[in-house]
Amino acid sequence: MNLTTTQHKYIELNENNVPYIGGTTMKVIELVSGHLAFGWSPEEIKFQHPYLSMSQIYSTLAYYWDNKEELDADIQRRFENVETLRQQAGESALVKKLRTQGLIK
Repeated sequence: MNLTTTQHKYIELNENNVPYIGGTTMKVIELVSGHLAFGWSPEEIKFQHPYLSMSQIYSTLAYYWDNKEELDADIQRRFENVETLRQQAGESALVKKLRTQGLIK
């Protein structure tokens, strides 16, 4: 994978301009999603992802804050895509069976 450096130490862009944490396969959006969804502090992120250094974590969060609009829009697009796929998939066989048995509503 060809990576381009950014002004943020540890953040590299792949050929599709997707930001990654340098030296890992983790996308910036993955770390940021955990931070936003669960309210994880940098220390909690370190606990959840022990292979990342605190410098990598803080650099990633700084990159997020410097590119917040773009990354928030990407997160929103991902949620909308997942919702569309969920609706297209319909109810699973397990859910249908549980409904017919009256075990769920």
